[in-house]
Amino acid sequence: MDGTGQLFYRQVPLLARRYRVATYRLREDAPGMSVLVDDLARVIRAASPEGGPAVVVGESFGGTVALSLAVARPELVRRLVIVNSFPYFKPRFRLRLAIFALESVPFPWQAMGVVRRMTAFRLHSRYTHRREIRRFMELTAGTTRRGYLDRLRILLDYDVRDRLREIAAPTLFLASERDHLVPAVEQAREMAARVPGAAVRVLAGHGHICLIAPNIDLEEILRNHEPAPTA
Repeated sequence: MDGTGQLFYRQVPLLARRYRVATYRLREDAPGMSVLVDDLARVIRAASPEGGPAVVVGESFGGTVALSLAVARPELVRRLVIVNSFPYFKPRFRLRLAIFALESVPFPWQAMGVVRRMTAFRLHSRYTHRREIRRFMELTAGTTRRGYLDRLRILLDYDVRDRLREIAAPTLFLASERDHLVPAVEQAREMAARVPGAAVRVLAGHGHICLIAPNIDLEEILRNHEPAPTA
């Protein structure tokens, strides 16, 4: 939800051993998911010498964008990796309550930093060092109320459950065992049951914010889950 693309910082040098890596910032004023999908498509075309396809990795809200891209622009996706995400956000009351709170409660937006510090023990992996959590706080300090609200509103209309069977790219769902924000393991298994040939890997002991933990190496995970060659 922070939309910065900067929380991928630990994984970039690891993935760069085998891949050309591109991250980007989500726009703050997207009127709908289709606009975010178009933005991601442009990033892929710009980063790839041939304009695609790419290995697309999406975490949490980024996972919803990646899933939407795989459905709408399958020609751009060579492999799909979804981390702690979902095809539909439930329960709905939590989503509507968050929107209401951000729209109605007159607290300074800077107070969100206090909220993040207070909830760090529920968001992060038990392996994550305090210095990485401090860096997380610094990198997410630039997020805006408008960006959060726009993404929450997009989730109100987001539902790709009935289109998951259309995803043709080899797909890996990564789900943190101790995710207190999203029922990641349950959601990953439900999605994998609908996506042809998809695999699930449970990240034992990890929380929702797992990609900054020292014992997560996406390049190694991808190497160990190479899709079987097609005939």
